[in-house]
Amino acid sequence: MTQTLPTRPELSEEAQPEEKGKRGHPILRAMAGGAVGAMAMSGLRQLTVSLGMVERTPPESVLQKTAPQLFRDVPTERRPALVEAAHWLYGAAGGAAFGLLPRAVRERRWTGPVYGVLAWAAFETGIAPALGLPRSRHTTSERLALLADHLLYGAVVASSARSRPRRER
Repeated sequence: MTQTLPTRPELSEEAQPEEKGKRGHPILRAMAGGAVGAMAMSGLRQLTVSLGMVERTPPESVLQKTAPQLFRDVPTERRPALVEAAHWLYGAAGGAAFGLLPRAVRERRWTGPVYGVLAWAAFETGIAPALGLPRSRHTTSERLALLADHLLYGAVVASSARSRPRRER
């Protein structure tokens, strides 16, 4: 039997308590959505790498820089699996952060894609420079490919974090 929280008629719909019992806690939903979003990004990245639009994926660059010994210790044929697992973990962490946003923000249609772009911008302007990763080699097609996969990530995260079906806003 599923227990739902009673609603308070004196509050607007946006101010109603989260219905955590129906679909799970918003942070956990967003975390799961972040992992799935990262998986979707991986599929799109496979396409863009195969087309020559993206040379090396950011998760691979991060692993090589932050855990070089681990990266070298993993057999070459297994490294793609390590990169994917790391990317899914990054995605889950980013999803959890999305779940922390206020419900009124989280459930706006534009929030997910904007969140995805902001995540990419944070990587490009903060994380990559802090790790000393080269960013100047990006071509226009690579930047467009990375933008597209971060828009996809944000859309997936947002759709998983909604507490109720999307309505027109």
